[in-house]
Amino acid sequence: MTSPRRRPLVAGNWKMHRTGPEAVELVRQLREGLPGGRAEVMVAPPFTALEAVSRAIEGSGIALGAQNVHWEAQGAFTGEVSVAMVKAAGCSHVIVGHSERRQLFGETDAMVSKKARAALHGGLRPVVCIGETLTERDGGRTLEVCSAQLHGSLAGIAVEEMAHVVLAYEPVWAMGTGRNATPAPAQVDHAQVRESLVRLFGRPVAEGLRILYGGSVKADNASELLGQPDVDGALVGGASLKAQEFLAILAAAG
Repeated sequence: MTSPRRRPLVAGNWKMHRTGPEAVELVRQLREGLPGGRAEVMVAPPFTALEAVSRAIEGSGIALGAQNVHWEAQGAFTGEVSVAMVKAAGCSHVIVGHSERRQLFGETDAMVSKKARAALHGGLRPVVCIGETLTERDGGRTLEVCSAQLHGSLAGIAVEEMAHVVLAYEPVWAMGTGRNATPAPAQVDHAQVRESLVRLFGRPVAEGLRILYGGSVKADNASELLGQPDVDGALVGGASLKAQEFLAILAAAG
């Protein structure tokens, strides 16, 4: 099980799904079914639903996250949103460096670092995503790729700021490829990521930092995956759009 020092976090990344009213209905179902327990829960709806969801979860203990943010405070950046904007909409967290942002929109480690630092300086908790592709996995480059992404994506973040950072390991090879992630390899990967953090920030920081698993977590595999000692929760995609399945994953987190 997760170290007692680290409170599990189950985060739902809704991606480009749900209008405002649909998002409110989904969180209504989540509020009604929250299992209690030790785990923290966060949902990340599309930007257009943030304010409505913020009002709908008030007093529930559910945290609100944005799916992305720009590193500049303001300016001529059509289509972007700032830290202040999402914070004003009710967010306490923001996802940065998601594999889809990296692969589809060309985000680099340097860009992710700037976003994470802007989030921290603006009072948000960044959920920083890393992870290798199927080609990199099959080439035996998992540790190399993840270590490089950690080094680049966390560059410029002070040791004392790391207490406000969450890490999400996303094995891209386990998403939509037909290759299923299993608990033992997940634990090995998380342990390796934690040792990379030791080299970057020291053991106390590494042992205190939460590392979420983002490789197609579902109700039927959540208990085993989240039972691994270095897996501190989950970054959930499609399953977070189904209230009962997401609640089952949350319950499995303890």
